[in-house]
Amino acid sequence: MKRQSVTSGAPWESKVGYCRAVRKGPFIEVAGTTAMKDGKLVGVGDPYLQMTTIIEIMKKAIEELGGKLEDVVRTRIFVTNIEDFERIGEAHGVYFSDIKPASTLVEVSALVDPEMLVEVEMTAIIGE
Repeated sequence: MKRQSVTSGAPWESKVGYCRAVRKGPFIEVAGTTAMKDGKLVGVGDPYLQMTTIIEIMKKAIEELGGKLEDVVRTRIFVTNIEDFERIGEAHGVYFSDIKPASTLVEVSALVDPEMLVEVEMTAIIGE
């Protein structure tokens, strides 16, 4: 099976050895993604805006690998404050209310930047 990948352009990718997303066969895995655009965090203090920004970044990576959001079967959401879950869930629902992937939301003690409120991973499977 052919392997394709999409990079974010972040300097960490080559240092740590990862990329934004990988497709192998019909499977696409999107790495943990935060609301970083052009080296700046979008939506400081706003979990809803961070979540929508993250999904848009991930959507673009999935599309670059030949998929679409409708192919997403799993989301994993990591939040630094569980009390933000409703706003984050609302943003998730904007994109996934009809698709309804399996989803997990867990609180973590911290993300790499203290202003990051949410990080997301996705799995997509491209059908016929």
